[in-house]
Amino acid sequence: MKRRDFLKFIGVSGAGAGAGFVFSKVIKPPGGMLIPYIVPPEEVIPGVANYYATVCPSCSAGCGVQVRILEGRAKKLEGNPGHPVSGGKLCARGQAAVQALYNPDRIRGPLKRKGPRGSGEYTKISWDEALKTVTDNLSELKANKEADRLYVLTKPLNGHLGSLVETFMSAYGSPNHTQYELFQHRNLRYANKATLGVNSIPYYDIANTKYLLSFGADFSSTWLSPVSMARGYGEMRQGRGPRGKLVQVEPRMSGSGANAEQWVPARPGTEAMLALSIANAIVEKRLYRGPDAGAWKAALADFSPKDVASVTDVPAERIEAIAEEFATTKPSLAIGGDGLSGYENGVAGIVAINVLNHLGGNLGITGGVIPNPEELLTGPRKVDFDSRISKLAKDAAASKVKTLLVGNTNPVFTTPRGAKLEEALKNIPFIASFASFIDETSAMADVILPANHPLEDWGDDFADPATGSMVASLAQPVVSPFFDTKSTGDIFLAIAKGVGGPVADKLKAASFEEYLKDSWRELYGKHKELRAGTIEFGQFWNKALQHGGYWTEPSKPRSLRVSARDAGRHISKAAAKFDGNAKKYPFYLIPYAQAGHYDGRGANLPWLQELCDPMTSVVWGNCVEINNKTAEKLGIKEGDIISVESPSGSIDAPAYLTPAIRPDTVAVPLGQGHRLYGRYAQKRGANPVEILPAVEDASTGAFALNSTRVRLSPGTSKEQMVKMEGSTRELGREIVQTVSQKEF
Repeated sequence: MKRRDFLKFIGVSGAGAGAGFVFSKVIKPPGGMLIPYIVPPEEVIPGVANYYATVCPSCSAGCGVQVRILEGRAKKLEGNPGHPVSGGKLCARGQAAVQALYNPDRIRGPLKRKGPRGSGEYTKISWDEALKTVTDNLSELKANKEADRLYVLTKPLNGHLGSLVETFMSAYGSPNHTQYELFQHRNLRYANKATLGVNSIPYYDIANTKYLLSFGADFSSTWLSPVSMARGYGEMRQGRGPRGKLVQVEPRMSGSGANAEQWVPARPGTEAMLALSIANAIVEKRLYRGPDAGAWKAALADFSPKDVASVTDVPAERIEAIAEEFATTKPSLAIGGDGLSGYENGVAGIVAINVLNHLGGNLGITGGVIPNPEELLTGPRKVDFDSRISKLAKDAAASKVKTLLVGNTNPVFTTPRGAKLEEALKNIPFIASFASFIDETSAMADVILPANHPLEDWGDDFADPATGSMVASLAQPVVSPFFDTKSTGDIFLAIAKGVGGPVADKLKAASFEEYLKDSWRELYGKHKELRAGTIEFGQFWNKALQHGGYWTEPSKPRSLRVSARDAGRHISKAAAKFDGNAKKYPFYLIPYAQAGHYDGRGANLPWLQELCDPMTSVVWGNCVEINNKTAEKLGIKEGDIISVESPSGSIDAPAYLTPAIRPDTVAVPLGQGHRLYGRYAQKRGANPVEILPAVEDASTGAFALNSTRVRLSPGTSKEQMVKMEGSTRELGREIVQTVSQKEF
């Protein structure tokens, strides 16, 4: 029975309360079974739910979840109360994972391309044919001594699936494994390695800080580990002791900024200079008395509040007031999010944040920046800054790539057109994808070997950032595969067996489940802390599966410091650069991650399409956020379709008027504008990444999202803006279902 029809029947509260005998006949769909088993499995009791611990698949935060299973079907996800990252909580994207599992647009079995690349036209084939097609290709490549022409492109792999892929590539003889997604935090990682000396992202202890100074970090909805950080923010605000204070620096107000005592709308691209000006004021006012105060005074001499005020549009008095509060409130904490690291000088911005935390005495303390301990598995977690999506595109364009294997990432949608990735992929002779949906990237494949949904699969995850302790999570299949799909690990193992030789010798496991268990058995033997409280590995394994993984209590934070010399190598003395002449393109463009769609991966789920944006209330599309005064000058009214044009292209979207953005700035949420990716996502809204220049950080390979100016003009699209704000109408979506007593 459809949810819409179900709501119609329960819409009459008076009649429905006494109509059980009628209702029991109505709710059963044609051909439906009251109990879906004639003889249920031993562990299934009709009407009684089972709960399984696993890892949330909706982003890279690694939240532990519990899945409610009723008669073999996943019904609900909730946070695992014992897991240190989620702490029993879960965001909207995590809740919607069950819709991805049972999505009608999932690929239901292996496919072979029959139309042009990018068309999404495929015909069904068997698994034997699909695997043979891939193994024959790789065997031929190996025989021709062109093993280095094999490339693998995946999302970042934090666990043993990453180890398996690395082993596969090493044994085959190719160094070309590229890990990519839009929010990979490359600039954050690089800056922390360069100035703090830590390989992983540290734990930002929001829960215990008293003064949070955030530069472009929407920590409550999209940045790093939003469930963990939102929990910490709740404790900071409502926990025991004095209520903590939040100051948010960003040109466009985010959901986190809306919760702040102070919103500081600095000019786009100047936030790093503002942070260094605050640092300058701390040193000049002798609020920092460390032995290296003289070195910092010299390093920050060019960033006096008086000089920086005119550049940032933040008064010198306000800069000095923030500096005094930040330095005298103990503990305090500065964080730099995607809004800061997304400029072309994003590394300099994060370095400036680290300088602030050093001068504020916030490094290595409770309520400050806490380095996480070394993880059990460190190999695949290390980011190779030389392995980048732009290199793959250049190699493909130069015909250096003969075969590409793509797993669960969609860079055609999330890279600027200037990177010319789609054109480069068309130049590759053979592409195989392990995607679950036909999206903009998997549509380029010659053959698709669809992978299980993570809730159907084995796996593990080593949280990064963790919570000041070691957090290793285990994922187990909570349901049987719903379609004719296979585990990604099993696909690689099958290909290894088909290719033979050193690859088969290195990967002898019969299944990925066996590979994963053997890998953990090896860790169990190496690390005595895993053996504590258990007799043998089997007991440890069962206990870890039951709890959702293994984690330790937070250890005593170790000290960190930033030297003026190291920071000086990365400090930028000028504002970030933007593509486009200021007179021709008068507005800064700020693309931002939206709470439901993130980088676009959530756009194919109707729950998330219906989830209104917290700041605009827009659903089933996106908009262009414009300051009210700017719109008045341009004659733009709310809902008008406008064209946003940069030197790299243009998009059309409805205008949303708000005072919570600078007059010289417009903002567009990411995630919409898919050409493919299923019925709920495609041909809906606009993708702002399409009009960005391919500006890449030379050190990290990260694309700069905040890198272009735009101009506004009337658009030609006919798509209307649908928002929940200020409207009592349902706008044709039939949210409230009613039926008259007579009809019932």
